[in-house]
Amino acid sequence: MAQMAASGESPEILFWVGCAGSFDQRAQKVTRAFAQILEAAGISFAVLGNEEACTGDPARRAGNEFLFQMMAFQNIQTLNGYGVKKIVTACPHCFNILKNEYPALGGNYEVIHHTVLLQQLIDDGRIKLKEGGSFKGKKITYHDSCYLGRANNIYEAPRKVLEALDAELVEMKRCRTNGLCCGAGGAQMFKEEEKGNTRVNWERTKEALETNAPLIAAACPFCNTMLTDGVKVNEKEEAVKVLDVAELVAESLA
Repeated sequence: MAQMAASGESPEILFWVGCAGSFDQRAQKVTRAFAQILEAAGISFAVLGNEEACTGDPARRAGNEFLFQMMAFQNIQTLNGYGVKKIVTACPHCFNILKNEYPALGGNYEVIHHTVLLQQLIDDGRIKLKEGGSFKGKKITYHDSCYLGRANNIYEAPRKVLEALDAELVEMKRCRTNGLCCGAGGAQMFKEEEKGNTRVNWERTKEALETNAPLIAAACPFCNTMLTDGVKVNEKEEAVKVLDVAELVAESLA
């Protein structure tokens, strides 16, 4: 973004990478896949790079309001300084807080989740998918992220993208408004769970495995981690893969 601003250019969208997409090795693959799609669609985009700080979502969810406000103000200053209008992110946690909680602190932007943008690009014909691609006729089950589904009512976009891959979408017992959390939301990702008979992510993965789909599609780096862990616990790594919607699309580009 700094380089673009220095040469007087302004991108169509700012890609908010997020902490997971920047530092987690698994999530970095999703970041690359999504950037590849944006380039294929001819979209001019920029990232903040070193100027991007955590949105402060985990801090606020864990109850550290002071730390959240410090982080948020820093990000808002940076974004407003560049005159950013439109942000896309592959993390529902970043999406939710930038869209719904930053405006109260002076950060007003059009914020889009990457699954919604992917659906728009496919519908507008800006990205072409291979005929009879890698996922044609394959069973895929989709896990609704809490912050995307229940918190922001985004259920159709990721499913429409999966259908565009000619895949067979198989729903889990609990899906859409009744979807079960993967266990990572609300800063749970960063603490030990309370004592119980099982773990939330094991329970959710069990539901995914019951569909007999070889692919579990997610649209959140936290969900991806938790479901991958659940697949490993069930010793199904060879048979079942957990992939982000962007990775499935990137692999299907014509």
